[in-house]
Amino acid sequence: MQNIIDLLQERGFIDAMTSEEIRVCAENPMRVYLGFDPTADSLHVGNLMGIVALAWFQKCGHTPVVLLGGATGRIGDPSGKSVERPLLEEFAIQSNLLAIRKNFDSILDFSHPTAAPIFLNNGDWFKGYDLIDFLRDIGKHFRMGTMLAKESVRSRIESEEGMSFTEFSYQMIQAYDFYYLSQEYGVQLQLGGSDQWGNITAGTELIRKKGGKAAYGLTFPLLTRSDGKKFGKSEEGAVWLAPEKLSPYQFYQYFIRIPDADVIKLMRLLTFMELAQINEQELAMLHPTYIPNTAQKLLAEELTRMVHGEEGLRVAQRVTEGAAPGSKTVLDVEALREIQHDMPYVALSKDEIIGQKFVDLAVKIGFAASKGELVRLIQNGGAYLNNEKIEDAALRLEVSSLIGGEYLLFALGKKKKMLIKMIILD
Repeated sequence: MQNIIDLLQERGFIDAMTSEEIRVCAENPMRVYLGFDPTADSLHVGNLMGIVALAWFQKCGHTPVVLLGGATGRIGDPSGKSVERPLLEEFAIQSNLLAIRKNFDSILDFSHPTAAPIFLNNGDWFKGYDLIDFLRDIGKHFRMGTMLAKESVRSRIESEEGMSFTEFSYQMIQAYDFYYLSQEYGVQLQLGGSDQWGNITAGTELIRKKGGKAAYGLTFPLLTRSDGKKFGKSEEGAVWLAPEKLSPYQFYQYFIRIPDADVIKLMRLLTFMELAQINEQELAMLHPTYIPNTAQKLLAEELTRMVHGEEGLRVAQRVTEGAAPGSKTVLDVEALREIQHDMPYVALSKDEIIGQKFVDLAVKIGFAASKGELVRLIQNGGAYLNNEKIEDAALRLEVSSLIGGEYLLFALGKKKKMLIKMIILD
């Protein structure tokens, strides 16, 4: 089996390592951890690289340890932040912890015979740790000069916002996490984004000073686009991993729209595709016969399957086909519910729909400018109901017209579409 460090290096995963000894340690099974603070009720695409890194370690026989920040989430990591995070209430933290735990289900292998993932919560060991005891046991090993020199601290102190003591203490708390995991669970390696370097090295130093076992750190580059901006943001906001916050269709569409300049890098960093296949795709993109967006489609399929499973991918593809201009895909309620999030739609009562002429309703809801224009479109074969061409300008809508008794899909030409949802009034 390939050494995990060599594998990650080939794929562009490694930004920095505390020691080359990691490569030697990785010749034998080890435990490796990565922390996730519950700042929201879902992780997002920006977190995906870390989860994929843990999965690669697992595939190479190493045990992934996922540390959920029940304690650190109450403070907020200042790394990479220009202003202090809003402090969350305890009930929100606990709710978020339960929610983000689900984001790992489809990526890590929970039935692995020797390296099943371990989930821990640092709130479990901090809740009983007296402040004075912590300062005596742990705080004495930290030097102010070293702490102030950390990039995440220095940049904030020099800013107009400044840094509170609460945030300043974060690196000490995270360092203790590493020490605790090393002592109690035999964790040898901590992973993190490049902005976590200061926090990680604080941990390796604490372990060394307290005479602990050998411990190492490895960072991966932050996920950025070719224009330097962070991945994981769309026009609608964060690209969440939870289907309740972002449907599989919307997730799929985000990656379909990735620029050519970024698609190969994302294949290497976010998918489990073989490098040979990725390199082949990269060469294909340079060929004159390359069909635009082929690589994006492959990327979107791989990631949607990985995050949302085969069923999520099936729904995303069906909705994509159904919403495509001139599509003849047979739509069902599930697909139309997905479409509802991503195209103009209007909710109407039963009385406003049933028995009405298609042309009258289309004009009433502002879908068509005039009845005359719409009649001409119908005569020219350019109007559709539920992806079926309308032949009769006098067509009236019936209960049987509704898909699943709930939806209608109007279309004019190849691009203009509107979804109508029937609501039941009390």
